[in-house]
Amino acid sequence: MNTLPSHYQSLGGAEKIRALVQRFYQLMDELPEAYGIRKLHATDLSGAEEKLFKFLSGWSGGPQLYVNEYGHPMLRKRHLPFPIGDAERDQWMMCMNLALDEVVEDAKLRAKLAAAFRKVADHMRNQ
Repeated sequence: MNTLPSHYQSLGGAEKIRALVQRFYQLMDELPEAYGIRKLHATDLSGAEEKLFKFLSGWSGGPQLYVNEYGHPMLRKRHLPFPIGDAERDQWMMCMNLALDEVVEDAKLRAKLAAAFRKVADHMRNQ
């Protein structure tokens, strides 16, 4: 039996995940060096923000909000229409790492999440 808390629990649940996602998209929207990844998104980021919140909820060990609403994430397939190369991956990671630095207090948890996000972001490359 696994008695360790999930990342969802360690982060602080829905409130912290929502804060992480909101800060991530604020950074993407504000930082000129994130232009490459920002231009791949709709003008209104609220839909992407809500989907990422729901995805991260389940991905981190919390409620499977995304799966319940949309089915299996199929991340790579869902991202194939968007040209994602090293630059876009790196810009996404820059925004996520900055958001993690601001929102996640625990350094070890921050490092674990950053490493996991890096693997996922690298897998999304299709260029």
